[in-house]
Amino acid sequence: MRNKAIFFDRDGTLNVDVHYLHEPEKFIWVEGAIEAIRWANAHGYLVIVVTNQSGIARGYYDEAAVHRLHDWMNMELAKCGTHIDAFYYCPHHTEGSVPAYTKQCDCRKPAPGMLLKAIAEHDIDPAASFLFGDAESDVVAAENAGVQGVRYTGGSLADCVRGAVR
Repeated sequence: MRNKAIFFDRDGTLNVDVHYLHEPEKFIWVEGAIEAIRWANAHGYLVIVVTNQSGIARGYYDEAAVHRLHDWMNMELAKCGTHIDAFYYCPHHTEGSVPAYTKQCDCRKPAPGMLLKAIAEHDIDPAASFLFGDAESDVVAAENAGVQGVRYTGGSLADCVRGAVR
């Protein structure tokens, strides 16, 4: 039997978007984010973050900073008895200043590359999975991967998840 997953965008969905976030001390969970993750864990969903991180291509921070922030997120979640199973990020942007990351790619949402990679690596059934994100590009990426996309527009993320996942 294949796994089911709840994918979350990061900035603007799990945390308050403070533009180019890469420092734990600037991280603020959105209302109901930890509860939404806990609910997904308890209901048999893998929890996977898929996030565009153009700050890497723009030279604002490096990939190690993204890994440190994601590790910190899981340490904070562990204190609450919950966790994120995997993180995927796109470091690319066509208007970057770091040549290695300045390019068009298939992982930057709305392209479905991050989701397709996670689906393959975690044996996920896309038809039984959801992506929650605050941007239209999140919903489009989900649909392009065969996953149901849900636009998060604020308020309690836990309420949004429980309302959409039946």
